[in-house]
Amino acid sequence: MTHGYRASKWLMVRFMTSRTIPLLAALLLATAPALAAPAKAPKPTTPAQPITVESLLAQAHTAVGKGDTELAVRLAQSAIVADPARPTSYVALGDIYADAGQADYARNFYDAALGIEVAEPTALKALSALEEGHRSTTANAAR
Repeated sequence: MTHGYRASKWLMVRFMTSRTIPLLAALLLATAPALAAPAKAPKPTTPAQPITVESLLAQAHTAVGKGDTELAVRLAQSAIVADPARPTSYVALGDIYADAGQADYARNFYDAALGIEVAEPTALKALSALEEGHRSTTANAAR
């Protein structure tokens, strides 16, 4: 039983292939360069500079120059943690606290630097400057 006109199967196949094959070929040719191109390798990144005590102290000095005392303190503390036997890190942290007006903290770190190296010249100068500042403040308060 047939309910309508049916073309023979070979006509249907012929009709489908006559339009489909060129379309598929065009699509394949259009995507071939994208498929054939090798994937781009990620750009090589420059190796990160190693974190040293000197770099931490330099960054702390830069942070002080920018007015970021909190960052400077953290960087100087990191330098102390990285090498606790280096008195210059303690002096740097003492300088940061002295610049921030916290003489007691500064004095503690200068004393710590002198505990490592008794004749640390920058710590001695800084303590002398703190004492001079303390004397002038006391003299002004007595007037």
